[in-house]
Amino acid sequence: MKVNAYGERKEAIGRMKKLTGNKGAVIFIILVVLVVGYFYYLSNRSVSQPEELAPEAEIMTAVQQVLARDLEINYPPTPREVIKYYSEITQCFYNEELTDEDIYALGMRARELYDTELVANQTEADYIDSLKFDIQDFKSKKRTIASFNPSSSLDVETFSEDGYEWARLYCHYGVKQGELLFNSNMVFMLRKDESGHYKIYGWQLADKKQSIESAE
Repeated sequence: MKVNAYGERKEAIGRMKKLTGNKGAVIFIILVVLVVGYFYYLSNRSVSQPEELAPEAEIMTAVQQVLARDLEINYPPTPREVIKYYSEITQCFYNEELTDEDIYALGMRARELYDTELVANQTEADYIDSLKFDIQDFKSKKRTIASFNPSSSLDVETFSEDGYEWARLYCHYGVKQGELLFNSNMVFMLRKDESGHYKIYGWQLADKKQSIESAE
């Protein structure tokens, strides 16, 4: 009995080792398949990912960036920010290649920054026609707006007059023409409307003399 029991036990152990060995081989194969599958997934993902992200990663043009701002919910909060945004629009007018649709869209956006009295000076059609002429004239002289710099917030003058709140500030423009850089200062007058938004009432050259530098 002892010999038989020992023999049966030995035979059972042998079967277990055999089964364990087979099971280990199966697990090893499964692991290999998983690893290969994972690397296959990563390789496919690295190839397809740029294609999936391509539409989102498309770079917006300067015109698109300017027009992306919704003034109904994100109007510039200060006089300085109004002039900064207006200058961004102006830079698009004179620096970018524009279609008639672009000029109209940018022009209408600029008019949203204007005081009601300034808007009333021209009909929409006259304003767009005048704008197109100015853009063509500016570009025919091969000029571009190289830079702009509104007054700092501390340098903005605010005052009350005729029942309105006003703001006066300067903006320095660098206009490039060939190898020359014309430095010009404009003074802007803004009036606060019923919604509490500062609107551009008018502007003029702060100094008729313009300095000229070499644009290196």
